[in-house]
Amino acid sequence: MPVKLQKFKYILLIALSLSTSLSNMYAQEFDSYKKELFIQNQDTLPYRILLPKDFQSTKVYPLILFLHGAGERGSDNTLQMKHGGDFFMSDSIRDKYRSIVVFPQCKTGMSWNNVEYDLEADDPKFIFPTKHSKNIHLDLLEGLIEALKKQYNIDKERMYVGGLSMGGMGTFELVKRNPRVFAAAFPICGGAHPQLARRLRRTSWWIFHGADDRVVPLISSEQIYQALKAKNTDVKLTVYPGVGHDSWTNAFAEPGLMKWLFSKTN
Repeated sequence: MPVKLQKFKYILLIALSLSTSLSNMYAQEFDSYKKELFIQNQDTLPYRILLPKDFQSTKVYPLILFLHGAGERGSDNTLQMKHGGDFFMSDSIRDKYRSIVVFPQCKTGMSWNNVEYDLEADDPKFIFPTKHSKNIHLDLLEGLIEALKKQYNIDKERMYVGGLSMGGMGTFELVKRNPRVFAAAFPICGGAHPQLARRLRRTSWWIFHGADDRVVPLISSEQIYQALKAKNTDVKLTVYPGVGHDSWTNAFAEPGLMKWLFSKTN
């Protein structure tokens, strides 16, 4: 096996080991999140949905969509809850920031994004898309959002999306495909091509990344951050020194994350 390819596969294995665990190993149960299935054109998207405490169908609520990483793909409708599920379920968040929270699950072997990999480079790197490409799971996400808006009284001025790693990249792509939908987005250890900044500029961004991330290099976030700044976008980048790929732990510990998110409207 070529050394570069072997090295790249080793890095991917590290990413999966950080992201993957069996459902029965969870310390936190997620029964508060109802299991649902969204079906569109014979394709199925499992998702979990958490309604606000004392939910009232006549009230209007913000929507938070969270996209998991590569290690949580599958069809069990549980594994995607591993990172962030307990955060949004905590009383401190639910009591103060009443919203509808949705965790969809991407099928094994599929992705929330259209990123490719350059294995010929000295160090394998991501090739971020610059144009619209077919992606069944992004189509399903868009269909799910429309279905949720019909089923619930969702505040269309306060729709938010975030994600980590594969989901962080998917966050950029989903906003790119829907540039006027999301008031704010919070991608964690993701990235996007700087050329997308023009279509991303209407959304407010808080980007997170670990300085020592060897799976998704920091430059993946730095480049899109600089491009968004050049477009006078409402954007900020938080880099965690000494932190690797699992920067989601730090991001979810940010005391101002939810206050920032809920301050943004379209």
